[in-house]
Amino acid sequence: MEREQYLAAIKPRMPEKRYIHTIGVMETAIDLARKYGEDEKKAEIAAILHDIAKYADMEWMENIVRAEKLDARLIGWGSELLHGPVGAYIVESEFGINDEELLNAIRFHTTGRPGMSRLEKIIFVADMIEPNRQFDGVERLRKKAQKNLDKAMSACVRHTLAFLIDTKQPIYPLSIECYNDMMNREDSEG
Repeated sequence: MEREQYLAAIKPRMPEKRYIHTIGVMETAIDLARKYGEDEKKAEIAAILHDIAKYADMEWMENIVRAEKLDARLIGWGSELLHGPVGAYIVESEFGINDEELLNAIRFHTTGRPGMSRLEKIIFVADMIEPNRQFDGVERLRKKAQKNLDKAMSACVRHTLAFLIDTKQPIYPLSIECYNDMMNREDSEG
């Protein structure tokens, strides 16, 4: 499939505002892929499809988690976390995409995980800094993304964790594991 076909497939599944966000993530991901030597087409496809399950029915998504034996810890966390892993399931089952790195970029775009690939980091960061995002600190994150992908990823994860702590929300264990992995890597790199 080509870009327009993927866009046509996702458009009816989301409100216009989310579709506009998706276009922003796609453009940002392509730019970051070009900058950091990643496959631009894979970045484009992962970005277009990253929120395919964002507005899916919660009960249906939890049933997919159970039926497909996805991480059982996802049950009860809501669509903010479920839509990544369930989105990867949809992309594989509906579109026949079985590129594990591309699926992981979708699967972990909200939580992160230890040992993320460059493509996974690109989608995570692009989702957070795309041009339609407006929050305190987004410009700083955008500047970091232009200088160093790993430092941008680390800053994005820290920003997300700080937000969750400040708003007294629980933090999914995989996000903590992602943070710890990044801190350990930074320590070992000096």
